[in-house]
This record gives sequence, structure tokens and C-alpha cells, in this order.
Amino acid sequence: MMTVCGCLWGCGAKGSGSSGAAAAGGGDLAYPKEAATTLGAENYEVTEGNTNRSMASKYEEAYGGEDYNTEEYNYIHENGYKKVSEQPLSTFSIDVDTASYGNVRRMIRSGAPVPADAVRVEEMINYFDYDYPEPKEGEAFSVTTEYGDCPWNEDHRLLLIGLKAKEIDFHSRPASNLVFLLDVSGSMYSDDKLPLVQKAFTMLAENLNSNDRVSIVTYAGYESVVLDGVPGNKTAMIAAALEDLEAGGSTAGAAGIEKAYELAEKNFIPGGNNRVILATDGDLNVGISSQGGLTRLIQEKKKSGVHLSVLGVGSGNLKDNKMEALADNGDGNYSYLDSLYEAKKVLVDEMGGTLVTVAKDVKIQVEFNPEYVAGYRLVGYENRVLRNEDFNNDKVDAGEIGAGHTVTALYEIIPGGEGGQTLKYQTKTKSVGSTELLTVSLRYKAPNGNKSKGIEYPVEADSYRPELSENLMFASAVAEFGMILRDSDNRGNATFEHVMELAEACVHRDSDEYRKEFLELVQQCMNRNGSNKMDG
Repeated sequence: MMTVCGCLWGCGAKGSGSSGAAAAGGGDLAYPKEAATTLGAENYEVTEGNTNRSMASKYEEAYGGEDYNTEEYNYIHENGYKKVSEQPLSTFSIDVDTASYGNVRRMIRSGAPVPADAVRVEEMINYFDYDYPEPKEGEAFSVTTEYGDCPWNEDHRLLLIGLKAKEIDFHSRPASNLVFLLDVSGSMYSDDKLPLVQKAFTMLAENLNSNDRVSIVTYAGYESVVLDGVPGNKTAMIAAALEDLEAGGSTAGAAGIEKAYELAEKNFIPGGNNRVILATDGDLNVGISSQGGLTRLIQEKKKSGVHLSVLGVGSGNLKDNKMEALADNGDGNYSYLDSLYEAKKVLVDEMGGTLVTVAKDVKIQVEFNPEYVAGYRLVGYENRVLRNEDFNNDKVDAGEIGAGHTVTALYEIIPGGEGGQTLKYQTKTKSVGSTELLTVSLRYKAPNGNKSKGIEYPVEADSYRPELSENLMFASAVAEFGMILRDSDNRGNATFEHVMELAEACVHRDSDEYRKEFLELVQQCMNRNGSNKMDG
């Protein structure tokens, strides 16, 4: 079958390393020509074979192949159930990152095992758009709630909380001051890394204008300034600078970060989008290189008002833990690029959401009514859980939401009255007689603000509907899929077949290509693993 090669130039290579790339989920990162054409990539070469010597081979000759998987992921301790009688409040930060889905897709397509800690269920759910209403005039986002049956546990129910950020007229968007911070170390010298990054940033540059400013900083053994604040309409100059990049050497990431922020502050646009966009496999090994050290560095740098977004690439030595920490603490987002297909989604189709923040430090707190809810479990968001007292504390950082973005969260709910363990030295709290199931409270700041504002959305107990809406049905299908991949203790009756049944009902002829591709990934898992779980 004809494919669009993951290296973008039709070389047909399968990434760096020999056995290491395969073990880590490397392999052909191509997508069908039909998908590429649909997503606007029809101008890139399509081939059936490899007639040229791949860059990966050159890398192996110069630096040696990778013989084992050195990818790193933070441990995820999955959220368990809480008794409402003991913990009626649940507080967390929103998350618009989508890296986990792209990374998991890469592993599934290559036939590699999927590590449980690579699966962040909320990022998989939030990879997709949902049909939420536009915000009302003067509001940063709309809030939608739905309450229905839980597809993987017939004794439980499922609550959906959905946010939709306001769209912007992209032609009248704030000017952008962008610093492309590019890893050009030796580990980036493979077809699914630097060549993909070069083409991805060229695509972004083609959508900038004269009001924007672009700088390019590279780092390997040392940092280097390639461009400094050139106008965004100098597309040919930016593209040529990107094309001339070559990879080699060690990885002094911290020095590159320091220089990138220096340029971002030098070219700062008041009221504009000031952002460093880091593209790397995360393998930082010179200077400050620990996750903790990098986190502290970024927490200090973000005080300048410059955001940091991270694009992960490659396989075999991907340092997902470091990249997630950088984006989370840099008031930005984290995406994983496994193909030109994904680069176009992140940097072109969703450019407003990726680059233009409409609300920051967005926190959600849910208060459950013990009259109707016995227990609950937040699905995903494990590394975004906050202390209840942090909700009103404006010094506590939380996630950002970009223009047009949707954010979806699910709670698995155990319905019931004021049941629960009777304590010897406590009496049951009396019901206030409310008809409300729960209250969703939100706090957020303006993009350039320091003081948050709060809003509340009560949900009535009679809002329960046994028939799932398409939003809730598709989100639950993706959640089930993630729980199976993680082999979650909370997966209930989830199977790949059931995921497919739910998702197929939500995918129509006019559905976007990403939902259609989801069905392909589920089918591939079914073919490989049967009904219940991933092997490995």
C-alpha cells in the first residue's frame, strides 16, 4: 500500500536504531495517502519504497544505534473511589495536553507494547473535539454537564463536565512573538525527529504574518541563535533557516531554554502571544537535566509572561516525563508529533488553541450531595489533582485553555443516599434537603491577569438520562479504551468490542478523520490482542 513516509520526504525509513526502535514503538510512522490528502498534506511526496540512504543510517554510523528502550514515563497511581460522606469535594486542574494519545497511537501502529504509564486517559479523551455550545458574550468558555449510565459498570453512572473556549477571528488575533527552540543533538538525527520538526515548523511559519516575530534557537552541546525576531511574513527566510539545520552532539537543553527565554523577553509583545515552542525527544543530558531541576527553571522563567509549549518526537529514548513537566510548569501545552498528519493538526488546524490562551490557571471543584451520591472517582487527571484548599489560592498554578479548545472530564459515580460507614465518634451530617446532585465550581484568570474569578453550575438530580448523548458516548468509549490499555482495576466490563460498539455509533460520514482513525486503532488492538487487554 502506498504511504506518506513519516520522514516527510518519502524515504520510507523506520526511525533510528535497530531492535531498540521496534521495542520502543518505532517503525513506519506513515499514514494512508487518503488521510494525508484529507488533512491537506497532498503536496508532500508519496512513495512505495526507499530508494535513498536514510538519515537514520547516518545517525547510527556516527553515534551508534540504540539497542534498548530508554523511554521514561512518570508513574501513574490511578484515582480510586472516594466516599462522599468523608470527601464531598473533588478538585483538579484542567488539562488540554494531547501527547499521550499521539504517543499511544505510535506504539499501536508499530505493534509495540503500550506501557501503562504512557496512557493518560484524560489526554486521550481531550485529543478529540466535542459538540459543546459556544460561550455567551463576555464569557471565556461555556460549561456543559451530562449525567447518564456508566457503559462499563451497569451499577454506576457517569458525569461529564465539558468546557468550550471561545473561538477567535484568527485574522485579528493578537500578534505572536514565537521562539522555536529546537533540539539538534545527536539523538535527533533520525527520520521521525529533526526532519519532522523542520517540516512542522515550516508549516507553522507559512501561517504567520508581518505582525508576528520569529526567533530560532538550537541546542546540542551548546545553544545557538539562528534567527532573532524576524517578521513572520519572511517565510522563505524562516524556511531556509529550518532546512539548513543538522543534528549532532550532546544535549544542553537548559542552556537552550535560557537563551530562548532571553530572546522571547527581548522581543516581547505587550498584550501579544509570547511563547517558546520546544521540539525535542526530551533526552537532555548536559547542564540541568533532572526533571526537578528543569521544573524549577521553568517555574522561574514563566514569571516573565512567556509561555512554553512542548512538542515531543521520536521513539526509543523519549523522555515523556521531562517534557510533560516542562509544559505543565511553563503555562503551555504538550503534544506528541508522530507524523506530518499530527503536525498539521497541532500547528495549523488548531493553531489558535495551541498558541492563543483565553484563560489560565483554570481549576474545577465538584461538591457532591450525599443525599444522591455515595461515592465517586475522577477518571484520569491523576497528575492534575489539587488539594481542596488550593481551589481559592491564586498562587497555585493550574492549566490553560486556548482559543476554541474543548476540555472534557468524567466522573464515575456510585449513586445512593447517605450510606457509608457509621463512625463511633461522629454523627451523620443532616441533609439540607436540596434537589441538586452536585455543584461544579470553576476558577480562572484572564490570560494576563493575576486575580481569579469564580463561577458555579449546580446540576439537578433529575438531570439523569439513561440514553447517552453522542458527546458522553464517545468520551466514554475513549475512556474505556484507555483503561483497557492500562489494564485498569476500574475497567469493569470494558472490552475492545464494547469500545468499538460505542465509538461506531458516534462516527458518521461527516465526522472528522481523527474519530475515524480511532476506530482503526481499536480494530488493530482487537486483531492483535482479542477482547480484553494489551499484551506486553
